[in-house]
This record gives sequence, C-alpha cells and structure tokens, in this order.
Amino acid sequence: MAAEVEKTTTFNESEKLRADELEEGEIVEESDNTASYLSKEKHPLEHSWTFWFDNPMAKSRKAAWGSSLRNVYTFSTVEEFWGAYNNINHPSKLVVGADFHCFKHGIEPKWEDPVCANGGTWKMSLSKGKFDTTAGNDWNQFDHGDEICGAVVSVRGKEEKIALWTKNAANETTQVSIGKQWKQFLDYSNSIGFIFHDDAKRLDKGAKNRYTV
Repeated sequence: MAAEVEKTTTFNESEKLRADELEEGEIVEESDNTASYLSKEKHPLEHSWTFWFDNPMAKSRKAAWGSSLRNVYTFSTVEEFWGAYNNINHPSKLVVGADFHCFKHGIEPKWEDPVCANGGTWKMSLSKGKFDTTAGNDWNQFDHGDEICGAVVSVRGKEEKIALWTKNAANETTQVSIGKQWKQFLDYSNSIGFIFHDDAKRLDKGAKNRYTV
C-alpha cells in the first residue's frame, strides 16, 4: 500500500515529463489558467523551489516527525515548474492525511530548520480541488517575498488545509501584509490566523492565533 501511495506523488516513470526532455516549442499543458511553451529562452525564478511529500502510509507512531518526508523535485524556472506540476497528481488527488510541500530550495519543511525556527504560519481551508486551480497563479508574488519559506497543502477529509510558512513571526507589520496579500491572491473571503511555531511546539492544538486578517 505504501508503494502504491508513493506513486501518486512522484512521477510515473512511463510518463515522466522533464523540461529538458521536451522538444523546443512543445506545449506542456494548455488549460484555463496557462499555456506553457518551452523555448530556448527560459524564465528563471528568483529562487529555486523544491516539492516535498509526506506519505501518511509511511508514517510510524514511533518514528520522529518528518522522518517520512521525501524530496520529490526541485525547479528553478517557470518552465520546470509547469513541467513538474502538470505531471504529478495534484493535492485533491492525494490520499487523506497526505501533506504536499513547496519550499525554497535548501529549506526543509520543519520547525527545526534554522530558517523556519523563528517563524510561523498563516492557515486557511479550501474545498477539495480549489488549490489545484490556484496553484501557479501570481499568489507567490509577495511584497515581502524574502520572508516566505514555503507552503504546505494538507489533505484532510473533504477539504484541503493550506499553511504559508514565514521566517520572522515577531514582525507583525510584515506578517499582516503577507496575510492580506495571500487572501487577495487566492480570493479568500474568510478570516485567517497566524500561529507562531514556538506556540505550536509548546501548545500543539491549543496554540492561538497571534494575528488575524
């Protein structure tokens, strides 16, 4: 079963699609929100990013948290992002309990990571499939982009919970700006809250929102 679940998040070997394997000018995917073409000219991102997957079937009650995290794919251009995203199962297709991460390359999606240690998370809930239609839009173009560590989509029952991780939780002005922009990018009307990692570690589910927008 674990091996079967693993296939839902990694590339199918017979259908693996890498940007550097496609012929010049070939369409990666044409959909409602994008039509990506590969050419000699690449469009580099400001940072390289890595997809991570936490397989619920590989978790053990005795194992340390994060031990089931797997590095799936790293991309550094727009073309590589779409080449990957259009050829892996999207969050709505993952099994309940799965966590799918996209973090700046070099940052592990763990509280203990030095870059994340003093940070926190904005959290929101979306209906199943909603994130699939918004991923890749301009929601990652924040005024305080250097503050962003990454995002986590958690598949839970009938909804997807999304957490946006940032670096400096104590900087209220910056965090509130990020929270407001995130809501705008995703056209999210409900209020969202920000929890410090330190509070989450100490209080678990009892941690309260420090900021709300």
